[in-house]
Amino acid sequence: MNRRRLLLAAVAGTVGAGAGIWQTLGPALPKAELTLAAVRERLLATRSQPVAYAGSWSLSQLWQHLAQSVEFSMLGFPELKPAWFRSSVGPTAFSVFSARGAMKHGLDEAIPGAPALNAEQAEQAAFERLITALDDFAAWQGELQPHFAYGALSKDDYALAHALHVLDHWRLMRPA
Repeated sequence: MNRRRLLLAAVAGTVGAGAGIWQTLGPALPKAELTLAAVRERLLATRSQPVAYAGSWSLSQLWQHLAQSVEFSMLGFPELKPAWFRSSVGPTAFSVFSARGAMKHGLDEAIPGAPALNAEQAEQAAFERLITALDDFAAWQGELQPHFAYGALSKDDYALAHALHVLDHWRLMRPA
């Protein structure tokens, strides 16, 4: 196969993957709901209107998972996908999620290499960790670390990625 055909096949595959991802996403949310400030307010509302999580994790484990994601964006993810993935498939997926205003991912998949989620941790402590992580991210002035799948992201893109991540898990929230 010559270089031109290989390049065309790669481009076609990437476009096809993006179109496939687009088709599997649910309805997009209004842009105003796709900010970390809006997500933080939605989370804080669970203090007066408790929620239950219908996923395979406890609510405490979910809060820990979401906190890990935010913390790792500042401190570094423990494991990264291969460089070729972080420069092709990952950014394509993030571009589709960003353009669509919605994300869909495995809701019971731990972050690669992350410490195990503590099933015994009190829900309130895990929730406070998440809120602290969001506040720390908002105030962060340092360099952000590459996302394990999406690669290098700006602070605005990371904020959107975090908001989309929380909101994707939110699909499994129910009033308690």
